[in-house]
Amino acid sequence: MAALDVQQKLAILADAAKYDASCASSGSAKRNSVRGGIGSTEGSGICHAYAPDGRCISLLKILLTNYCTFDCHFCINRRSSNVRRARFTAQEVVDLTLNFYKRNYIEGLFLSSGIIRSSDYTMEQLALVAKTLRTVHGFKGYIHLKTIPDAAPELIDEAGRWADRLSINVELPTIEGLGQLAPEKDAGRIRGSMDQLKTRIAERKAERSRKAPSFAPAGQSTQMIIGADDATDSTIVGQAAQLYRGFGLRRVYYSAFSPIPSASPVLPLKRPPLMREHRLYQADWLMRFYDFSAGEVQSAAGADGNLPLEHDPKTAWALKNRASFPLDINRAPRELLLRVPGLGVRAVNAIVRIRRQRRLRLDDIGRLTRSVERLRPWIIAEDWRPTLIGDRDDLTPPPVRAPQLELFG
Repeated sequence: MAALDVQQKLAILADAAKYDASCASSGSAKRNSVRGGIGSTEGSGICHAYAPDGRCISLLKILLTNYCTFDCHFCINRRSSNVRRARFTAQEVVDLTLNFYKRNYIEGLFLSSGIIRSSDYTMEQLALVAKTLRTVHGFKGYIHLKTIPDAAPELIDEAGRWADRLSINVELPTIEGLGQLAPEKDAGRIRGSMDQLKTRIAERKAERSRKAPSFAPAGQSTQMIIGADDATDSTIVGQAAQLYRGFGLRRVYYSAFSPIPSASPVLPLKRPPLMREHRLYQADWLMRFYDFSAGEVQSAAGADGNLPLEHDPKTAWALKNRASFPLDINRAPRELLLRVPGLGVRAVNAIVRIRRQRRLRLDDIGRLTRSVERLRPWIIAEDWRPTLIGDRDDLTPPPVRAPQLELFG
């Protein structure tokens, strides 16, 4: 078999990396190349470009290799998968990153890998890429490394010294699911490694000396595969809340599972995967920025434990708490305003600020939001008081349905 060139490897390993969702580059320490080096993480450094499904595409996102010793049923790169394999050397990844950056294609690197030889060997190669970029080439751009839970602590320490963010995948929402679909992986070991990362990051933050080496200044994140097992949305939300609370994560990323017959067993799909992923991201957003508890989000789920797909989780929660509405925007506290469907954090902050000066009218709210029509049933303004919500069925906008395309036309 003929050896692959770098371009062929790039085509294979960039495509293989698309299933890794946790690549957002926010939260890193500020660095620039004014005093030498190359790259930046501030200002125009990281260009937050996003794909239509919300994933960050400003980074060179590749695998070191898609060879893997594990045989996880949900993974396209599993050991028994019939996919084309490739492997970069550490130097090839370094050269690609620098060449792409100099052409203004990317502003950083997201690097993951299948497990080759051993966990320690794989982790050593990942850390070597980051170290070479930093120490040999003075690269100051963003670097995110996926770390291997089974790797030696000193190798993960080495990776954290050179990377902005580290992530360890919990893989599936439940221990039972992991045991069923990835029996070679150990949930206790994964969470133990995440706890070690949390401790190491906290220790570095506690060190007041600027001369102390940095350690993953953008924190750690994780990825959760949804739809591969029977975990409900309510279970997933509860697990995500535990991960945030227990490990101080910056982000939990949700990756919708879609079976690929040529590469993995056909596992059952009970719900549209991308829409479900979208609703879970919205639910996660409510917990992170809208002060919703996990229990409140879970209460928005239906009898089957899943969030409705026809409207967002905040609207679903409001529909189940109709007695709390409508809210007077001139009097309601901020924490309740955040629960109004259609009001975002910026709009709520503006309302709280403006109403100190004068009472707000419906037109004022219209200038702060995208659609005042959606807000009408839920709020009271100086010149607006809706009828009681009761059992009204016009509180949510009709779903947007794409027209059925003709096969021949």
